[in-house]
Amino acid sequence: MARRYVARDPRTWKKIGSSGSSLDINIQGLLPAEGVWERIPKHEVIPLARGDISSVEIPRGKGGSFAVRGDAIHALHVVLDSRLDEAHSVLLDCLDDDDEAIRVAALRGLPPLAIKRHEGLLQCLADRLLDDHHEVTEAARVCLTRVAPVFPSGCEEILRRELRRPESNHRKNAFEALKLTAESWPEAGCLHLDELIREEDRDLRRRGSKILRIISTRSGSAGWDLVGWSLEDEDPQVRRNAANTLVQLANAEPAIATILIEAAMQDEDSGVRKSVIRALKRLDMRNPRVSKMIVDGARSRDYNLRKACIDHLSVIMTGEDLRNAAAELLRQETKPELRRRLASLARDVEIVGTEEEKNRFLAPLDKVEGETVDGAPHSGEAPLRREHDKQKSGRPHSED
Repeated sequence: MARRYVARDPRTWKKIGSSGSSLDINIQGLLPAEGVWERIPKHEVIPLARGDISSVEIPRGKGGSFAVRGDAIHALHVVLDSRLDEAHSVLLDCLDDDDEAIRVAALRGLPPLAIKRHEGLLQCLADRLLDDHHEVTEAARVCLTRVAPVFPSGCEEILRRELRRPESNHRKNAFEALKLTAESWPEAGCLHLDELIREEDRDLRRRGSKILRIISTRSGSAGWDLVGWSLEDEDPQVRRNAANTLVQLANAEPAIATILIEAAMQDEDSGVRKSVIRALKRLDMRNPRVSKMIVDGARSRDYNLRKACIDHLSVIMTGEDLRNAAAELLRQETKPELRRRLASLARDVEIVGTEEEKNRFLAPLDKVEGETVDGAPHSGEAPLRREHDKQKSGRPHSED
């Protein structure tokens, strides 16, 4: 019986934790594209893949056509368990074949067979990524993005090398593989990001910091530390990418987000401060630490941050405290819009307001018995008016 693959940290050899999505491997995503290989009889797969025969005719009842060696290589994972070792050996030979088309076919057939027998296959994948033929390296890059999320520890050294290769296509593909790996195995993503954010190469730090959004709320303190360190990076783009995680953290881990937002509020980059403003609105305004941040932010040199914090003053303060704070800020504010806002907050309308504003604070009058809302006359008033009207109607009209 095939052994179940267990992802382990290559430094400590401890089992790497996994998210719920990684427990059930999506085999459909590892299969080659639909083709003739699906209709090859199982007993014909290995002889055809080995090259013992040139082709196999598919019966008309199964769609017809002919299957060749490349098709059989794609189908090596469907053989009976009793011949699985033999299929594994054939695939290893195909990965080192002199014909580049055979090597490409072997790379496409590697992911599904690796689920059942992975020994030696990942090392061959590492070699094919260094192949001299473009078609082979392209197939190897596609293969890496498929197997890395399934075999994070087995592909760690491969990813470490590919991430740092100067060729843009290899580096871009490696970061895509790392992103997929981090989605299924956040701890494995943290292992790589912990190294990437310390690199001198600015491009590595920038690309790595984009993956922080995937692991920031799923890997505990390790992910929080990576976000905090990236917020202190010398490159503004790295700090912006790290700041983009603050809204997620504010929703999932408000206590941690409060600490990180407090540190990032004074950042010189406007992009970082915009993310801080969005995250600040998600925090609990009743928290004393958050209240202090808002008061301090109302004195910031950044207009947008200052405006957002001034708008929240009425949320964290009331009464005399609000008026005093607004009056103090008004003495330093120069922007007309913000001065008008602060002036309205500092004004006690119960004392210096207009008559209409003062009336809003008065208690409503009690309703008098017999009085109606539409101003109808009290009881006994209507008959008097009717009698008066009769007397007027009985008088003769005066002539002009």
